[in-house]
Amino acid sequence: MKIKNLLYKGVLVAAVMLSSCVNDLDTVPIDPDSATRDRVYQSVSDYQLGLAKLYGGLSLSGQRGPSGDADLQGLDEGASQYIRKYWELQELPTDEALNGWGDPGQPQMSQNTWTADNPIVKIMYDRVFYQIALCNQFIRDVATYEGEDKADLEGMIAEARLLRALSYWHALDFFGNGIPMIDENSPVGSTPPTAPEGGFQGTEIFDYIESELLELVALDNAIFKDAGRGLIGQVDKGAAYMMLTKLYINAKIYRNTEAGYDEYLTKANQALDAINGIYSLEQSYANNFLSDNYLSREIIFAVSFDGLSTQTWGGTTFLVHGAVGGDMISTEYGVDSGWGGHRSTSSLISYFKNTAGVMADPRGATTTGSAVPTDMFFSGHNLKDEDDNVIGKKDETNPKLSDFTDGFAVVKFKNINRFGSPGKDPNLTFVDTNFPFFRYADAILMRAEIGYRQSGSIDMSLIEQIWDRAGVSSALRAEYTAKATSDPEGFLLDERARELYWEGHRRQDLIRFGKYSQGLNWPWKGGTYNENTDGYGKEVIEEKYRYYPIPNAELGANPNLTQNPLY
Repeated sequence: MKIKNLLYKGVLVAAVMLSSCVNDLDTVPIDPDSATRDRVYQSVSDYQLGLAKLYGGLSLSGQRGPSGDADLQGLDEGASQYIRKYWELQELPTDEALNGWGDPGQPQMSQNTWTADNPIVKIMYDRVFYQIALCNQFIRDVATYEGEDKADLEGMIAEARLLRALSYWHALDFFGNGIPMIDENSPVGSTPPTAPEGGFQGTEIFDYIESELLELVALDNAIFKDAGRGLIGQVDKGAAYMMLTKLYINAKIYRNTEAGYDEYLTKANQALDAINGIYSLEQSYANNFLSDNYLSREIIFAVSFDGLSTQTWGGTTFLVHGAVGGDMISTEYGVDSGWGGHRSTSSLISYFKNTAGVMADPRGATTTGSAVPTDMFFSGHNLKDEDDNVIGKKDETNPKLSDFTDGFAVVKFKNINRFGSPGKDPNLTFVDTNFPFFRYADAILMRAEIGYRQSGSIDMSLIEQIWDRAGVSSALRAEYTAKATSDPEGFLLDERARELYWEGHRRQDLIRFGKYSQGLNWPWKGGTYNENTDGYGKEVIEEKYRYYPIPNAELGANPNLTQNPLY
């Protein structure tokens, strides 16, 4: 079963429409015209299509692409896609990205000023629990199959559990522990789900995810594939080990305590040991973000997109189109048009400059004209000062969050392959590029961070692997190494930005390093723009913005839930 090329079957028994109450996700359709389990699942091949729907929940927004039969109703279907919302919640509130659209709730995401009524936050909440509910229902349905080949379904259950754990990890990361806890054994009916007894400050969700992942990695390869054995876009133990590492390295945040953190770091190292030697860095950094990035041995797990068979207004279609606008030529990035939405600012650019203020790191290569696959930024919109330094503002006297050309266009993701040819869609509308959730480069950086947190020193040989691939010059290495000595945590955080920017890690990283609510500043942080400091905003924002609120609509529908602290 090659996940990338599956066309997803129509409405399955689990694909019920979502209302505001998560409890409704645990019901079956009452429409007599809807598909039911008995009609849909009659053979192992039918269950394969059901499993494909779970993967489709990460890449698609409904039952047909790109729109017309949405999973979630009452909103813009294109804006409800999983990766689109995940990326917005992880990147827009940080120093890596802004979005200039005036859609409801959008400006507040870039300014750390959202409320419990923010529609973008609500969409992510709905989407993540819809995905969990799909996985729960699939696992329930598999349990009822009585065919002689039932053993063939064990691997599908394992994949469904991993996908469910992935969404629960996202829910924990965004909303904390006070979220509904539902699995395949939860009652199906009208009883609203409850949050864990520990509430927001508890550890139940963390413990549940950990136990699920540990059980999965202990399964035989014949049931759940070993690391590196999965097909394109298919989860295997490599994804599970990366999730364990992410869970453990953020344990002090997720468990609300420093106690026992060193033990979790040791566990994180053990998880990384399990994938050591299985993956390798791609020869070219840029290849990880092109339309043929399925060829990369560096990508441990990616959500698959195909311009013909998985059409959506979210995912990498959103990332590529949304990052193009102004004076940029869209076809150079493999798309027919630019949406002029998300871009970056001087804060991200600064991580690629040397001490002389010149863009020097190859991972931040720029161009002012025709792009080639190695270019990551387009600087043609930006003014230069008297020393010919790009300053990132087209209009110094009237900077606007809504002006796409006030900032740096990031063209990291492209709908062209490593030979310069565009994706499959002849109209250049929908994108082929897969979205890499986990890359081996991140595993290397996390191992370096773990080593520092346990020993107080950074194993620079690990970082050198990243630099060797990127082609970082000896002069720039010397500058980076000096910072690694004088400010090791600052260096590690900067290096993660240089390597992983726009891949959906930054908010999580800033929080773990204690630099999100205070300690680091960036343009428009906290909703302000200070012209005297190159647009930098508030130095301190309220601690509550480390997490997102449970949407008010959900609280109104489910009296068993309690709002996150400070909201």
